[in-house]
Amino acid sequence: MEIKNSLLKVAFSLTLSMLFLSCQKENTGSTSVNLPVVESYLTPGHPIIVKISEQKSLTDTAEYGKPITGLQVFVSDGTTNVQLAEASAGSYTYTDLNFLVTGKTYTLQFKYQSLTVSAKTIIPAKPVNFVTQYDTVSIGSSGFSDISTIDRLSWDNPSSLNHVLVFDCLDGSAFPVNVNSFNSAANTSFEENTTAASYYNLNQKTFPYLGNYLVTLLSVNQEYINLITSSTNNATSQNLSNVPTNIVNGFGIFTAMQADTLKMEVNE
Repeated sequence: MEIKNSLLKVAFSLTLSMLFLSCQKENTGSTSVNLPVVESYLTPGHPIIVKISEQKSLTDTAEYGKPITGLQVFVSDGTTNVQLAEASAGSYTYTDLNFLVTGKTYTLQFKYQSLTVSAKTIIPAKPVNFVTQYDTVSIGSSGFSDISTIDRLSWDNPSSLNHVLVFDCLDGSAFPVNVNSFNSAANTSFEENTTAASYYNLNQKTFPYLGNYLVTLLSVNQEYINLITSSTNNATSQNLSNVPTNIVNGFGIFTAMQADTLKMEVNE
């Protein structure tokens, strides 16, 4: 199945990480305090969107820092260098859907406060032969106590490339698996790292809610894996460290991904 325009919703997993992009240790120099935060996920067949913002203070509860406007932002495929347009404050876009091609390396570059900010990423191949063993699975009365496999998702991965699974419960949180479970307030969207395997086993503990699920398999690059597996996802105000980044003279992520999707139903 082809991925829909909602692909970028899968970046929900980065929200907590991005909140800590402004967290610097006390011995960090003044230059790094002013570095911009970049967020961009390149996907063939979709416009390029690059969000650029200021770092956030620890007391700032907004999802993003203040947008950085008025920049000249460029993306190059090694042959053609295109300038992105500022579609809204701090959000820079390029709408030629033919520009992003599988296997090509793309470079982001812009100037900010006399520094050249840059990053590189490659467009990974689209997942192949993504299938589920069963279209419908049943959760038994034992609920979360049962960790036996109830379904297996699989795909081709002869080169052991990085893949991530994203589960979206299309019915929301109306039908928790167990209303007495600690997971009854869990997110309706969640992400699992497949650790470069070619399959992922599902068990009753996988699903916090009953209902219809959209399951997205993402082929991703190492910079994405570094971010979602970073120990700084659990950072606190007493234990601050910077999350991994592939941005030179900045923070955040400039990466690429491709996806395939399938649907499955989880019932009792």
